[in-house]
Amino acid sequence: MSLTPSTMVALGTTAPDFSLPDVVSGHIITRDAAAHNGLLVIFMCVHCPYVKHIEPELSRLSRDYAGKIGIVAISSNDVEEFPQDAPAEMKKQAAHLQLNFPYLYDESQSVARAYEAACTPDIFLFDKNLKLAYRGQLDDSRPKRPSGGGNDIPLTGKDLRSALDAVLAGIAPSSVQKTSIGCNIKWKS
Repeated sequence: MSLTPSTMVALGTTAPDFSLPDVVSGHIITRDAAAHNGLLVIFMCVHCPYVKHIEPELSRLSRDYAGKIGIVAISSNDVEEFPQDAPAEMKKQAAHLQLNFPYLYDESQSVARAYEAACTPDIFLFDKNLKLAYRGQLDDSRPKRPSGGGNDIPLTGKDLRSALDAVLAGIAPSSVQKTSIGCNIKWKS
């Protein structure tokens, strides 16, 4: 598994527009339709061990913030090279995690490029004006790696939850934000 940090896009950046298919409902979801009191965009995929590590917290976030803020997950990986990340597998992952937000497929990878997404998971939280308020890690926990590394810090989502709560309260999250770390997005050649 390759270790790739997020790019830490400038705070205040406007959320790039998108129009992508939801692998669960089959509907096309747009940025503006998804936004509600702000927008949380999570770039993720099925096979990444960093995403697998945070899946329990993604499921909890799905329940805890349902109806409070707009949330979408987006997979942009090259499914020809990584068929385990194909839409059918994404749909299974969403069902397994009981996600109650859209899981979008970015086949052209144009949305990932517009957001400057680099890794899975890569997390972007926009306020009610669709200005970037938080980008970075879910929390300090990391999966154990066969080659060494990772940690035993409990998975809580504290960094993202703190930012979500601030945005919902109409205040700016702390500007001290740590990069997300995960597998690189599998770009097409």
